[in-house]
Amino acid sequence: MGDRVYDFEGDKGSEGTPGGDGPARALLLLELPRVAGEYAASRAVDLVAPRRPTGDGRPVLVIPGFHATDGLTRRLRSHLKRHDFRVHGWGQGANIGLTDELIDGLADRFEEIRKRYDEPVSVVGWSFGGVLARGLAHTYPGDVRQIVCLGSPWRADGEKTRATAMFERSRRKHGISDRAKPMIDLLRGPVPVPTTAVWSKTDGIVPWRGCRVDVSVYPRAENVAVPSSHVGMVANPLVLDVVVDRLSQDLEDWHEFSWRRALAQKWGAA
Repeated sequence: MGDRVYDFEGDKGSEGTPGGDGPARALLLLELPRVAGEYAASRAVDLVAPRRPTGDGRPVLVIPGFHATDGLTRRLRSHLKRHDFRVHGWGQGANIGLTDELIDGLADRFEEIRKRYDEPVSVVGWSFGGVLARGLAHTYPGDVRQIVCLGSPWRADGEKTRATAMFERSRRKHGISDRAKPMIDLLRGPVPVPTTAVWSKTDGIVPWRGCRVDVSVYPRAENVAVPSSHVGMVANPLVLDVVVDRLSQDLEDWHEFSWRRALAQKWGAA
């Protein structure tokens, strides 16, 4: 696997990404203006859409992406609260990678939420946060209700991203846990809880092909494509619709995501 825990060295890169550095540079440059539009659009939709408390008070933990904090997931968490979910940030500051402090801190945070509500917790992970969500699913398969991963790499071919250099700088500055390599190897295998992978062909940070789960080997797993930037996945109104729909479903009657059903429920046309 080389000396880089995420297999960044030696990857061939993704199709259409010269040098294997992730998505096309044009998509990267469009990330910031697109995020602003996605954030504004989701706020506008919340002002006009009916408030439908479909969450039934279920607890949800939201994990930010690499180098992000709870502040960047506030729009997503606010939207979920609007739908009557009991939503929590991860409370670990900036997501700096697989350090011992982060791994143990996230486990403590999850156990705190689980004990508070005495019921399984849904986990939404954005980008690298989706990797950590899968880690919780493997560690607490009976206590994680389901996971939703937003623009999160699932395989080594998805780990050569526009953020690779940031991972390497963080690894040199903060170190990395001895548990990181076996964790990553485990997290590329089947997840023991219902799983939704949300991905976008216009992701400017992570190669979209690596963000899709192999549904042939994962029980109750699905892929949902959205037109979204990478950073904007925690604010894009369509992504928020997917997350609400997936977290609202009855897992005893699990079914794949349907835009028709989700939008009908959102606007009261069901």
